[in-house]
Amino acid sequence: MTASKRRICYVSGTRADFGLMQATLARIQEHNALELNIVVTGMHLSTVHGNTVDDIIAAGLPVSARIPVDVSDSTGAAMARNIGHMLAGFVDAFERLQPDVVLLLGDRGEMLAAALAAIHLNIHVAHIHGGERSGTVDEPVRHALSKLSHLHFVATGEARERLVRMGEQADNVFVTGAPGLDGLRALAAFSKATLCSELGFDPEQRIGLFMFHPVLQEAAKAGDHAGILLHAMLDAGMQIVALMPNSDAGSEAVRNALEQFRDHARVRVLTHLPRARFVSWMANCDIMVGNSSSGIIEAATFGTPVINIGIRQNLRQRNLNVTDTMPDQLSVHAALAAALQKGRYAPMNCYGDGHAGERITDYLATLPLTDAILLKCNTY
Repeated sequence: MTASKRRICYVSGTRADFGLMQATLARIQEHNALELNIVVTGMHLSTVHGNTVDDIIAAGLPVSARIPVDVSDSTGAAMARNIGHMLAGFVDAFERLQPDVVLLLGDRGEMLAAALAAIHLNIHVAHIHGGERSGTVDEPVRHALSKLSHLHFVATGEARERLVRMGEQADNVFVTGAPGLDGLRALAAFSKATLCSELGFDPEQRIGLFMFHPVLQEAAKAGDHAGILLHAMLDAGMQIVALMPNSDAGSEAVRNALEQFRDHARVRVLTHLPRARFVSWMANCDIMVGNSSSGIIEAATFGTPVINIGIRQNLRQRNLNVTDTMPDQLSVHAALAAALQKGRYAPMNCYGDGHAGERITDYLATLPLTDAILLKCNTY
């Protein structure tokens, strides 16, 4: 008798988490002992944010359920209400799909809702990128996800140690590296000349990649902060590739700030970049500016200098290419000047060796899924 495949259900709410997980999800789909389902929600289903569910379908991966939510209201209250709405949707989806493992990444509200649904349906939860710090609303959400999860696939040894100190069973915490590094160099296949030709930029001039997302605790200042960054980059003589923000509280103000630069000759405002082009821009730009985790984790693989603004990535492990500064005009100008003078760094990344997906897939296929794991409690 042929053994049944272990059913893995991944939850995706943004272009960011899918981009990080795409290579791993492809491995899961190809594994002869695993069956992949993807439940899609959040910004993936929003036309304003690029309807990026199409990227998942184009990659040949199965979209097994869709849970639409209203992401047009960029307030903390709307974020909280959406968690409740998604929770009900995940319960329905998981009851129908009957997964053996719900696989989650990071620190967003949709992942929290999915974890709550899964544990009440007695489903094993595996969490990626637990044990990290950020110092904003993301940190308590990430740690709450860790406490709701049964298996942990962490990016660094430091993250593993932190989870064990938090009371997680050491035997269930595995250092895999960050899945977003898998195949990263090969993915950056577009040359600077090609990318610049597509946007009408001069490849001989400096180019900055702008990615700035609002922070819940500073939502009222998000638009001003975005404007300070864009003006500073232009003052430094850059051409700017600027990506629209996520849908969190304060995002409308950031979007409005970007719209003011849409007709500027040296700024290209984009709703979304396919993963290969985004990674190629990260590899080819002179500097990356903003507060995206891609600057903290992925950019070091290319040695790209990163100016990280504000508190969104506070306390996370840094590679040498990251310079932190606060979002005021003098600090940003000084940080930009110093980083541009220093130039590129030697590629070196504390977040892994680019083989996380292999490890995660093997663990999902072979780790025992016992009732004892479901009956988790703190070890302290």
